[in-house]
Amino acid sequence: MTAPRLVLFDLDHTLLSGDSDVLWCDFLMDKGLLERAAFAQRNADMDARYRDGTVGAQEFADFYVGTLAGKSPAQWEDLRQEFLATQVAPRIPAAALELVKRHRDAGDLAVMTTATNRFITELTARHFGIGHLLATEPEMRDGLFTGRCSGILNMRAGKVERLHEWLGARGQGLREFHSTAYSDSINDLPLLEAVDAAVAVDPDPRLAAIARERGWRVLRLH
Repeated sequence: MTAPRLVLFDLDHTLLSGDSDVLWCDFLMDKGLLERAAFAQRNADMDARYRDGTVGAQEFADFYVGTLAGKSPAQWEDLRQEFLATQVAPRIPAAALELVKRHRDAGDLAVMTTATNRFITELTARHFGIGHLLATEPEMRDGLFTGRCSGILNMRAGKVERLHEWLGARGQGLREFHSTAYSDSINDLPLLEAVDAAVAVDPDPRLAAIARERGWRVLRLH
């Protein structure tokens, strides 16, 4: 019998032409909710070090989740909807939508897996019609975001840990599937090495070199 297929999609710079966290911060600065003079350079520096694979996972996650601090999901909801409509959806290539649709139409178990926090990305997953999301979890206390993260960060090796955890909760294991992962980033090397078929999507230079060396498929969506 043919094994069922599991397909894992990174979001930022893979399905999306941009980075959700960076775009969210730019959006909040445009709205006057973050002070541009104090925040813009830190945002750019965090993005650059993430692309290089040199930023600490906890530092990265806390920096961006910190933008939510002190408010409830309901207080952020209108802005979150506007963010999806004006900043995210226009940056999704038609080729990315078609890629996801092909896998869904084939009956594959599709999962979006992203280092960006769940609150920012769950609307994007729905926009793609992806029913399962693994993301960094923002901590809540008394109905408000604390500005910290909860549990295992869904980043680098954490993506593999969270995947095994999620599958285990479903009574499944990774080896039950023929698994494929799509990503642009050297940060996702642990995930790409964990699956049966790794696909480098418009890869960064370090991932591109590894893809050439290992004969991985390279896909251009952007």
